[in-house]
Amino acid sequence: MWALIGGIVAIVVGYLLAAARYWQATKYVIAGGVVLLLILGGLVAVASGISDIKDRIAEKKETGKEEKKEEKKEETKQI
Repeated sequence: MWALIGGIVAIVVGYLLAAARYWQATKYVIAGGVVLLLILGGLVAVASGISDIKDRIAEKKETGKEEKKEEKKEETKQI
């Protein structure tokens, strides 16, 4: 708990010091961080989407195999 409070205080104090003395540099760092987070978030979303598509394709293949097995069992029962 104390680590959380100490971390929050350090962030606030650090931001205030940076904003007061190095405002221009602070703006660039924050702007760059936002851009970097957007790019990384987009990459994660694309990777997640590709993984989801692969999972759906694999699931369709599995259900197709199961249906074929069931059809073969029904055909052998009818004979």
